[in-house]
Amino acid sequence: MERNDNLADFLRARRAALEPRALGIEDTTPRRVPGLRREELAALAGVSVDYYTRLEQGRPITPSQSVLDALARALRLDDAERSYLHAVAHQPSDPRRPARRTPQKVRPGVHALLARLGDTPAFVLGRRTDILATNRMARLLLADFDAMPARERNAVRWIMLDETARAVFAQSWEQVAAMFVGTLRMDAARHPDDTRTAELVGELSMCSKSFRRWWAVQKVVRISHDTKVLHHPVAGELTLRTEALTFPDDPDQTLFAFLADPGSRTDEALRLLASWSEDAADPHQRERGLHHRG
Repeated sequence: MERNDNLADFLRARRAALEPRALGIEDTTPRRVPGLRREELAALAGVSVDYYTRLEQGRPITPSQSVLDALARALRLDDAERSYLHAVAHQPSDPRRPARRTPQKVRPGVHALLARLGDTPAFVLGRRTDILATNRMARLLLADFDAMPARERNAVRWIMLDETARAVFAQSWEQVAAMFVGTLRMDAARHPDDTRTAELVGELSMCSKSFRRWWAVQKVVRISHDTKVLHHPVAGELTLRTEALTFPDDPDQTLFAFLADPGSRTDEALRLLASWSEDAADPHQRERGLHHRG
């Protein structure tokens, strides 16, 4: 069996993130590092200190389901983190036969669904947060991913390296960026032999100090729903609810949509943005619109 450094790194990071007093553990001696001590975590999980230490050292051990559940409870993991713990516990961190997977494809029916969403910006997210398909409003709101080289059509890469993304998510860039980094980490655990994921992590680690910091924290995220404030150079400030729907027959594809409350200023702004883009695409319509507004 091979070492499991992914499990070891995750356990150490989550243990360091725990606050002893919040768990009812009083400090009797000064702590040299943040978080719980190994013996404290082992006691909470009901395992021996020696066994837990070997897990944190990346020793070739495959913990049982019950041990993993006990560790998850002791570490106060959420559902996404529990899934990640179980995934990395049974996978070596350095597979001997890395795989280049076949490109993902979006079904024609999903493309049709994106088009029918009208003024609702939406896109399909794939493995390693690759952006597989977008509708016109998503391209207007965020960026024209279809015009980018294939390797650049990636949500984490765009958010971390493109100044446009920082401008769009001006009020919540760090939150959004950290969320997608956590999503990439979850995907890396589900597909540990994917060489393109390793290449992406390597590139972003070289180019972004923020990515290196968030990747080292070992935070895991499963995209669900949220509310975000975006800024668009034409439409202005937009408050949008986000919904993420994973396809039952393909868990590696997720439809991500930005929803405006009906009748809200954001709803009207998106409609105007859609109309403006149509005018901009038609010089005769744009000229008529200018004369009309004049």
